[in-house]
Amino acid sequence: MSLNDPLANALSLILNNEKIGRAECKIKPQSKVIREVFKIMKDNHYIGDFKLVEDGRGGQLVLNLLGKINKCGAIKPRYPVTVEEYEKFERRYLPAKDFGMLIVSTSKGMMTHKQAKEIKEGGVLIAYCY
Repeated sequence: MSLNDPLANALSLILNNEKIGRAECKIKPQSKVIREVFKIMKDNHYIGDFKLVEDGRGGQLVLNLLGKINKCGAIKPRYPVTVEEYEKFERRYLPAKDFGMLIVSTSKGMMTHKQAKEIKEGGVLIAYCY
């Protein structure tokens, strides 16, 4: 297992555990970006609660799965987008209109593409989930 992109690894681990019906999943290594993405997924009810467990080696995240994810993944390369371009990437990564979310890193923090559209903020695409 290569660790070139810890976020992509974390999201594929969640997807695999979700597919086999596990109730929880341990993510290692963890980072601020991964925690922020998980917080957005939790706020949108894709995953349950998660907690940081300190193990003396950088820690790991233990998260509860709800069985609501059909697909999720990191977006690579991380495309910069303007407010007008969100539609194009919604069509590329999401299966239907108003279904699922793109996670965007903006100058006002990480958020879903819907929130970024509301405040008219462009950013960089990080991940998608539906």
